[in-house]
Amino acid sequence: MPKSQERCQEIRQETRSKILNDSMLYFAKNGFAGTKISDLAKYIGIGQGTLYIYFKSKEELFSEIFALANSSKEIEDLKMLIRLPISAKKKIRKLSKSILTRLNQDDIYAAKVALNTQMMFEQKDFASAETTYQSDLYQLTEKMIKQGQKEGNVVEGFPMKLADYYWGVVYLYALKRLFTTRYEMISEEDLSRILLKDE
Repeated sequence: MPKSQERCQEIRQETRSKILNDSMLYFAKNGFAGTKISDLAKYIGIGQGTLYIYFKSKEELFSEIFALANSSKEIEDLKMLIRLPISAKKKIRKLSKSILTRLNQDDIYAAKVALNTQMMFEQKDFASAETTYQSDLYQLTEKMIKQGQKEGNVVEGFPMKLADYYWGVVYLYALKRLFTTRYEMISEEDLSRILLKDE
């Protein structure tokens, strides 16, 4: 019995989603320059021609993956956290817990963290000290740090550099998640301690 039009559409959508998810992991591990379409197709488990049915070029595929990696959901979640009427200390602990839970459970989240960081440094407009920290993620984290410094529960220092240090540690553990099979994940307390004063 032939497949219905709806089922054919579902299969196309499932295949497209698989290509995007698997490609995100592959690009995060190999970078744009280190990715060949033939190797990527083998990794996904489809023919190279099938991949080209869904995406015209490596650039088009990567562009869509980058858009997914820069999903506004994470930014919106962080904006909501910043607006909560609680101390910066509690916000930082909540953020750290959320990040580590997702890193422990989700390879795609780890790939998003890795891709975002890699792309931030590959973009030409991030080449100078003045423009390195234009990421919404960094700027929102900076706001949280400034709040905590006013409250006296966050360490002293340039807030944007502290945000960079915090996300640099997250990036390191995202890479460990992607590249190693045996590693010990940092604890929520250790990640929060990067920004919080000792009690």
